[in-house]
Amino acid sequence: MSISKDAITKLRAEEKTGTYDKYANVMKTPVLDQLIHFCEQNEEFAEAVLQGGSFTECMKAVAKNCGSSLSDLEAYKRAAGFYFKGADVVMQLNIRMAGDPEETPKVKPIVLNLEDFL
Repeated sequence: MSISKDAITKLRAEEKTGTYDKYANVMKTPVLDQLIHFCEQNEEFAEAVLQGGSFTECMKAVAKNCGSSLSDLEAYKRAAGFYFKGADVVMQLNIRMAGDPEETPKVKPIVLNLEDFL
């Protein structure tokens, strides 16, 4: 089995057996989903999950000092940082207006090196 699959199996098993406070309980499903996505994206991160603490401990760290609210992005950053110190999470939001096609064509950016013009 691959490292990513092992990490995902670990996360799912620990999510089911863990105990959570009211804050962590509200956030655990979307955080779990995102951690699974991170494990699928990056094998080094998946390995850190395998070697790291439990999902319950992760959720305690995510919920710590959250006050009355915590953005999704901050929750994901805290969760990623729990398993892999220094990890950062970048979020991109796009708007799709009514009538726009579901898939927007990917436009490859043009990168210019200004030194080429000297």
